[in-house]
Formats: sequence, structure tokens, C-alpha cells
Amino acid sequence: MQRSFLLYLIITIVGIVFIGRLFQLQIIRGANYDPIHNSAVKITYDYPERGYIYDRNNKLIVANQLSYDVMIQPNQIKNLDTLEFCSLLKIDKEDFLKRLQKAKNYATYLPSVFLKQLAKDDFAFLQEKLHKYHGFFIQKRIIRKYPINAAANVLGYLGEVNQSLAKKSDYYQAGELIGKDGIEKQYEHLLRGKKGKKYLQRNNLNKVTGSYKGGQLDTLPTHGKDLTLTLDIDLQVYAQKLMSGKRGGIVAIEPSSGEILALVTAPSYDPNLLVGRKRSKNSVLLFNDSISRPAYDRSLLAAYPPGSPFKMMNALIGLQEEVINEQSKFYCHHGYRYGAKSTDFMGCHCGIFSRPVDLTSAIARSCNSYFSNTYKRIVEHNNNPSEGVDQWHDHAASFGFGNYLGYDLPAGSPGFIPQGKYYDNSYKYSWNGSTTISNAIGQGEVLTTPIQLANFTAAIANRGFFYTPHILKKIDQEPIKNPKYTEPHKTSIDKQYFTPVIEAMEEVFKTGTGKYNQVEGIDICGKTGTSENFIRRNGVKIQLPDHSILVAFAPKENPKIAIAIFVENGGYGSTIAAPITSLLIEKYLNGSISEKDKPREQRMLDLSLQDIYDQLIQKPQEIASGTK
Repeated sequence: MQRSFLLYLIITIVGIVFIGRLFQLQIIRGANYDPIHNSAVKITYDYPERGYIYDRNNKLIVANQLSYDVMIQPNQIKNLDTLEFCSLLKIDKEDFLKRLQKAKNYATYLPSVFLKQLAKDDFAFLQEKLHKYHGFFIQKRIIRKYPINAAANVLGYLGEVNQSLAKKSDYYQAGELIGKDGIEKQYEHLLRGKKGKKYLQRNNLNKVTGSYKGGQLDTLPTHGKDLTLTLDIDLQVYAQKLMSGKRGGIVAIEPSSGEILALVTAPSYDPNLLVGRKRSKNSVLLFNDSISRPAYDRSLLAAYPPGSPFKMMNALIGLQEEVINEQSKFYCHHGYRYGAKSTDFMGCHCGIFSRPVDLTSAIARSCNSYFSNTYKRIVEHNNNPSEGVDQWHDHAASFGFGNYLGYDLPAGSPGFIPQGKYYDNSYKYSWNGSTTISNAIGQGEVLTTPIQLANFTAAIANRGFFYTPHILKKIDQEPIKNPKYTEPHKTSIDKQYFTPVIEAMEEVFKTGTGKYNQVEGIDICGKTGTSENFIRRNGVKIQLPDHSILVAFAPKENPKIAIAIFVENGGYGSTIAAPITSLLIEKYLNGSISEKDKPREQRMLDLSLQDIYDQLIQKPQEIASGTK
């Protein structure tokens, strides 16, 4: 009797456990059950159209096109004829096994890309036969298309999600595409949209028989947001043409808004090279090119000595600190002597010898002596050079020098504006203004990027304030309202001190170093520059051809464009940077180049410095000595 009761009790308990488990699985968990582990359920993703990208004039610069990937889910592979399948995909067995192992390492129960971006003909042929191969299916994919070969450094590119990121993410799967640089990376969350998901029921022959649960779990894709950039693509294309055969960077900004009109790095590349089956091969060539560095954005990353354009910074600081005024004059005896040694002499080519030089002439003719005297007064006027340099640094920093500026692109370099502590450590507190005199003319330890110089120029054009430079203008046709980009930043220089500097900048293009590059009907205010360039080979310091620099804005009243140009090893700012600047300003403001300026345009289009660059790699000593 007791044994029978015990048996019934055990049977009852086991039954209750089974019923409870079934209730848990079907009722409690059923609604939230993820069928991803169920081999009878096939999951497909419906990828949304990635957001389109337009320039400020609504010209399409990034579009989409369809691609087809072969997907794999390892835990569903059954009775696979490997050789036949390899023949179908046009790959060898070794390649197949490598791809299979990669998929297994990622996750046996999750789909991942096995073979990406099939040609349309291969896709059509494969689609008819793929039902025979359990664990494999075709996935439509959206890839990029670039109607205009321009602005690759701005737009960025798409790359595959790696296994490490996929395992951390609740959205991406291995092999999917994600923004890797530029706008594509910065605004990935807006551009990507949201994937749709479909659950499909299939039979033991791997054929889809219908929707799982009548499609109750399916979701629709959400289109990515379209972006309108501040870029003027026509100006961008023209600037890239003018920089053909040259290396350097160009940045153009609208002073009244901080909107970036052009962001050029040279050399660059066709963005279509990083799309499709050849993307991997091309990316290796582009990113491993350590000589021309086409994937390196010189406009944002390259930190150069700013040369003579920095003289305007010293002029503004000198006026603000009242160590000079508009009437201050200094003599120039072919340069500036800052020490007792014969080598302690900074030469000058302003052409105003043994006569007093005023502020306007000093900027227009680029007098080294004037700004050396000014800088020395700035640093030493409180008899404490360390504090003087700190004060000088803080003024420069208020214009955005020495920091990343906060623009909305993922690449950047802070440049360098030294502080007093830097020299205290270097010279053990035994130094003065003469020790650091190269800072007076934008050499020495000062380093700036093209975008910092363009922003500096915009601040001068605005007479004392600037907006954070930015590249995004609208999201789905709605203007951005981020206060980061709409609220002005005031510099530490009072408004009245900009007037004499601007008058002098206008004189640069009237009678000074830029006078041969005037544009009829446009009042250009600018400053040419030449930046010394050194390398070390086998412990020997070698001086190479100077960099050509120019900053400018136009027109003088109500400025529409501020621009900075660096041409590596281009020589005097007046010979290359100045004509390119005037052409870009004319193109942007007038829409075309006049017949009068066509010869200047053709000269810049034809000019190539490639022979110099080739020689710099092979025999820099010959370039330095002038034998080549």
C-alpha cells in the first residue's frame, strides 16, 4: 500500500514538473521567445536605405546601390557538397574552409557574411540553386555610390563590422557595413536607419514555407535620415583640381555661420574606390601609401608652422596689450638682430630698409623686423617672460589655436601654442623674448592646422568672434539648431583693434605681396606666408623648399568666405597659394573665372610639384643645396 502511494506520488510530481515546464515555455516565455536558435526558422534582415547626402545647394553627392551577399549560419549546414558549392561560388576549398571557420568563431547560430557583394549575373544564377545548400542564403545589402569624384576625406567610407564589435553590439552583426571615417562615421546613427527583421518557417528540405507565427514578430526597416552638408561641392571640386600635382590642404569657411564651404586635402582619392568587391584591395593600397598619403586629411590633421599669417595674431595681441599702436614704427635694417653672435640675425625681405615701418606696411610687405620688436615687447613688458608667453598663449587660444576647435568631423590635430612652462623647462628659467623670437613670425614652436588658420581668418573678418566650424547643415531638410554651432565665441581682442589689421590685409592685395593676384570688383583682404621646412637625415638637419601659405577673406565688407591654403614645398606664398586663393574666391563669389584671369587659372591647373616631391624622397640634399 505504501509502495503504491509512493509510486503515485512520484508520477504526480513528475507530471506537475512537466506541466509547469510546458506552461513556462509556451505561455510565460512564448510571447518573448527568440526563435534565432530554432533551425526550422530562418531569419532575414531587410536593410534600410542609408540616408542620402547632399551639398548646401542640394546637389546629390552620396547615393545608394543594391548589393548581394551570401550569408552563412553554421548550425544549419547539412549534407553539404563542398566541391560543388565552391564551384558555384567560384572559390577554392581552402578559401571555403577559412570563411566557414571565421563564421563559426563568430557564432554558430547567428548569420554572418560568407561572400560579399556578388555581381548581378552571379546573384541570379546562384539564387536558383541556393535552396539545396542548408545554412546559406542571399541577403540584399545597400552600398554607397558617389556621383561626384570629390570630398572623399569629408564623406568617409563604409567598412565591415568586425567580430569584436559585433559581439559587443545589440544592433550590428559581423560583416555588416558601418561608417568608418568622415561624415559616415560621425553621423552613423542618423544615416544607418533601422533594420527590418523577418522570421520565416521552413521545412526539412530547407525551403521556406511561409512566415513564422504569421509574421507577428516581423518588423519593417526605417530609412536613414538624409543629410545636407555645408559643403559647396562645386567649390570643392574646383579646389581639388587646382591642387592637382600638389600636396597640402585648403579650408574655406563662411564667417557669418562657421559653415565649412570646402575641405580639401591633396592628394586625395576617388571615393568609389572603397565600394564593392575591390574595396579591400584598394584600401590596402590607399592606407599603406606612406609617401603620398592620400588617406591622410592634411586640412584637419597636418600641423604646419603658420609662417607670416601668424604675424596678424601678434599684431592683434600687441594692440590689445598696448605695447604698440597704429602709429608705432620700427626700423628694418635688412632684418632683426636679437643677439650678439653673428648668427643671431633674422633676415627680412620687406624692401623697406633703414626707414621706419608702420603696422600697415609691416603686414602688407611682411616685415620680420616689425613683428620681432612687437613680440619681444609682448613677452617682456612685465619683465617676466614666462608670464608674458602665457598671456600671449591665452590670446592665441581664444582664436582656436592649440585646440581641436570642436568641429563635427572625427579627425583632428590640436597644433601647438607653447606656454611659459614649456620654455622654463627647456631653458631652466634662463630665457627671454629673444630666445623665442621665431614665434614672432609663425615659426619656432608654433604649429597650426589649415582649419585653425581658416577659423582665425574668419574671426578677423568678423572683427573679434567666430562660430565653431561645422559640416552638417540640415537633417531631413530641417536646419540644425545645436547651440554649439550657432552661438558665437568671442576672442580676447577688442573689436576696435581689428580695423587697422583688416586695412593692412586689404593693402596686401593692393600694393603688397599679393598685388599680382587681385580680382576685379572684389576687395580681398589677406596675408601671404612662407613657412620654413626641415627634416633630419642621418642626424643632419636639412632645410627643404618652404611651404606656400595664404589666408584671406572677401569681400572686405560683409565677408562671405574666409580661406586658408597650405601648399607643401610650394615656395613663396605669393607664387602658388595666392593665385589659388584668388581663383577660389572669384569662383565662389562670381560663379566663374573671368577671361582676364583665365591665364592664371591655367597656370595653376598645369603646375605640378611632383618632381620636387619625388626628389625629396630620393635625394633631399640635392633639393636643399639647389642642385636640382
